Amino acid sequence: MNILLIGSGGREHALANALAKSPRLTKLFAAPGNPGMKDVECVALDVSDHAAVVNFCRLMSIGFVVVGPEAPLVAGLVDDLDKAGIKAFGPSKAAAQLEGSKGFTKDLCRDFDIPTAAYERFTAAEPAKAYIGKRGAPIVVKADGLAAGKGVIVAMNVEEALAAVDTIFGGAFGAAGAEVVVEDFLEGEEASFFALCDGERALAFASAQDHKRVGDGDTGPNTGGMGAYSPAPVMTPEVSERVMREIIEPTMRGMKARGAPYKGVLFAGLMIGPKGPQLIEFNARFGDPETQVMLPRVQDDLLELLLACADGALTGKPVNLSPQTALTVVYAAKGYPDNPERGTEIRNLDKAASLPGVMVTHAGTKAEGGKLLANGGRVLNVTAMGDSVRAAQSRAYEALAQIDWPGGFYRRDIGWRAVEREKASH
Repeated sequence: MNILLIGSGGREHALANALAKSPRLTKLFAAPGNPGMKDVECVALDVSDHAAVVNFCRLMSIGFVVVGPEAPLVAGLVDDLDKAGIKAFGPSKAAAQLEGSKGFTKDLCRDFDIPTAAYERFTAAEPAKAYIGKRGAPIVVKADGLAAGKGVIVAMNVEEALAAVDTIFGGAFGAAGAEVVVEDFLEGEEASFFALCDGERALAFASAQDHKRVGDGDTGPNTGGMGAYSPAPVMTPEVSERVMREIIEPTMRGMKARGAPYKGVLFAGLMIGPKGPQLIEFNARFGDPETQVMLPRVQDDLLELLLACADGALTGKPVNLSPQTALTVVYAAKGYPDNPERGTEIRNLDKAASLPGVMVTHAGTKAEGGKLLANGGRVLNVTAMGDSVRAAQSRAYEALAQIDWPGGFYRRDIGWRAVEREKASH
């Protein structure tokens, strides 16, 4: 089967590596792909031009399209492929609203008793500010639409919250900020939980924890994610079962009731606190960098699982995951997240990737004149497997030390919370 993978980042590189293992794969294309993808034909295709994507699929006899990032899903790419009779992995435009509109998701939670923070939606600044004045701080202010993971401001005092309202309504996130959601601050430990969905059924996939802040000790501004590990120790079998029962399954029922059955992967950002698991937000696709730590643990044929989602044919059989821990560290360009430096040269990736249990995925690189150059904020992911979080962590940092890239930086403490847990339990 010929497959087209949409996207270019570390998530898509990890997906390409996993799909390549399937005996059902004939040829893998990626649009636009990245220089690290081996045995993949990278194509310069404008994925916002849905007719061009459909034509390419017909020309290359593509049997299945796997959509990586959120923007094409929210723009309805899966719907247009479906109309053209081309099978695709990912939710419809209506179902992708779970990520495309935070207000839509909060209303769904309210209507179907899904545990989440108390909230209100606003289309003007003054009522939002009055609500903040009433609720006090800490409080969370969110742009309603897609903002590349950056439209959420956790305000520790009322002044910060009021400024966040002005920032969002002032156009900092473009059209995503036409509406604002203000919600209570949740206490606890964050985790990411993923379920595969076929419109009717949902199957628990894997859990991960990521590190959003740019600096060691979880300091500095929020980013798209500086590293992750899987499984998340806080997601015990009991907690995972509650998440399926109290959050994922009611969402599946709710989306079906709204005429938008959910197919694809559902990514629940959770807070595990005194009240049990509560939903922070949904994403309508695999996470980045969580995918880089979950997929190396999957021992089933990923292509078969994704096809079952598209075909409405998931069985109840649990996904077969390695008991090992995978940990990934993001190697970012200096200046990230505000102003990453582009064009700096990266050397010795092969040296890092040759270490046992280590995988290097590209997230923002370009090949030029025989050199590999940084071409984004989050540029590389170095992932390692180990029998414990500490073992995976030490192997990942050993691999990072092999890479010669003066133009980059990374956090030195990815996995610190889980390592502390391991120490305490021994």
